[in-house]
Order: sequence, then C-alpha cells, then structure tokens
Amino acid sequence: MSIWRIVGRVVLALVIALATVWAGLALWFRLPGSDMVRGAVVAGFVVLALAAMLRRRSLGSFVVAFLGVVIWWQTLTPPETRDYSPEVARQSYGEISGDRLVMHDMRDFTWRSKEDFDANWVSRTYDLAQLETTDVFLSYWGHDYMAHLIVSFGFADGEHLAWSVEVRRQVGGGFSPLADMFKANTLAILAASERDVVGLRTNVRGEDVQLYRLKVRKEAARRILERFVRDASELAEQPKWYHSILTNCTTVVIRIVNEVGAGQAWDWRVMANGYLPEFAYEIGAVNSSVPLEELRELGRVGDRARAHGLGDGFEAAIREGVPVP
Repeated sequence: MSIWRIVGRVVLALVIALATVWAGLALWFRLPGSDMVRGAVVAGFVVLALAAMLRRRSLGSFVVAFLGVVIWWQTLTPPETRDYSPEVARQSYGEISGDRLVMHDMRDFTWRSKEDFDANWVSRTYDLAQLETTDVFLSYWGHDYMAHLIVSFGFADGEHLAWSVEVRRQVGGGFSPLADMFKANTLAILAASERDVVGLRTNVRGEDVQLYRLKVRKEAARRILERFVRDASELAEQPKWYHSILTNCTTVVIRIVNEVGAGQAWDWRVMANGYLPEFAYEIGAVNSSVPLEELRELGRVGDRARAHGLGDGFEAAIREGVPVP
C-alpha cells in the first residue's frame, strides 16, 4: 500500500471521527426522547461510523446518515416562548427618535438572594446627546481566564444603562457550555440597571467584579449603544440561539464594536476574556498612567458595593477611586 493511500485513509478516518463527534453530540443534546432512546441512536451512529472507517462500501450509508442529521439540525429553530427563568423572562427592546432613547423591558430587580428578589421590568428614557462615558465590568466567578462581560453607558445626569449578554435559560436549567454549543438555549441581550446586573454579582453571588473605564469617543459610544438597542430589539422580534463560543457575552459585544468601526484587530483574549484587561491596557483603551495591577485593584468594586448596598447612589459609590482614561 502506497504512502498516499495510507495518508488518504487516515484523513478520511479523521473526517469521519469529527463528523461523528459533532453528530453524536447534536443528537444527544437535541433529539427528543429519553436518555435510553438518545443513547441508542448515538450508539447506532457510532457503529455506522466505525463501519465506514473499516469498509469503504459502508461509507455511502454513513454519508447519507450524516446528511440526514445535518438536514434535521437545520430544521431546529429558536422557540419564541418557553418557561424562562425570571431573570431572563423578557427580552429588552428600545426605540430611538433623534436623541431620545426609550428602553422597554429593562431589568431592574431588587436582589436579596439568588432565590429571593423583586422582579421589576421597567421602561426608561435617555437623552443620547447627554451620553458621556463607556465602562466595562468583568465579573470573575471561577477561573482567571473567564469572566462575564457587562458594558455600561453613563449619562450627564448620573444615570447608567448597562447591557448584559446572557443565556436565556429555562426554569430549572443548569449551566453547560457544551450543551449551549448545540442549540440548547436562546440568546438574551438585556438592558439593566447597574444595581441589578452588577449588584447581583457583587452583593449576592460574591463574584470578583472589576470595573474598567474606557477611552471611547462620544460619537463611537453612541453608535455602539444604538447597535445594542437594534440587536436587542431584533431579538425581541426573532429569537436566536446562544452559542458558548460563537455567540456569547464577549463575542456579541466585539461584533457590535467592530460593526460600528470602533474595534481592534482580533486577539486571542477575546476567547479567554478574563485576560481582556491586559489587551485593553496594551492598546491604550484604559488609563495607562498607573500599572495594570494597580488599575485592576482600584477597579475591584465588590467591597464598595457591599459597603454601600443596593440602594440609591450605587453607581457613584462603586466608581469612587477608579481611574478614568
């Protein structure tokens, strides 16, 4: 047997293996039925793949089966209604007329614990001509390389409009990055008050939340904010799937920033977003007059948030001592 035939068989086996892994996970996570039924279907697909690797005449059957999975996969569309968890029960949307922005279904929960809260969905009006600042919060809940990203826009009157890209989970649903790569949940782009979306993470969950004030021109900040409003409003009309890698809390924000022409070249820290402060520091997007580690410590808002509580003045309290660009 020639070397090229061996290489060809190895490549074919790898392609079949990759296709089988994807199809098997897709069937396991999305095929209706019990675990036993789904397991049997996946096992049958694996047997068919092994047969295709060992016997060329079985390759056609495998291709037909794989194409069948792909066609079925394309028929799965995001549901418009589900039994969503209370914190993602609604999708924010907005209306812009000149300088006037009216946000609807904006989340402003009062949190006492993860299970004890007052669910408040409000409408608020903002004057886009008074937009002044753009900040980001990174909330670390475990590993240093991964955090939840929140973008917040500040206005001259002291009000802040925060945006959080989240998984729209169902009641009782758990967190599974692997399952969320296979159309398990839909996407939510939520507008919220900072005392809700930041306070939940500082005062209730006890996460390590870091605030970084960005160097963004007002014109660019306005375009970014308007694109958040547009994308959120489109989601309210037509749901989309969440994806742990392609459509998450960071990639959605980066796409919005790039679409309005205010972005930077792609960097690996977009995927390992816990390291975004280093990237922002390198490109001069944050205050660079102090060392990065000092900037990080000054931006840790947890102690200030818990000392102040989730009442009026929360936004100003957590910004005390945080360097501006």
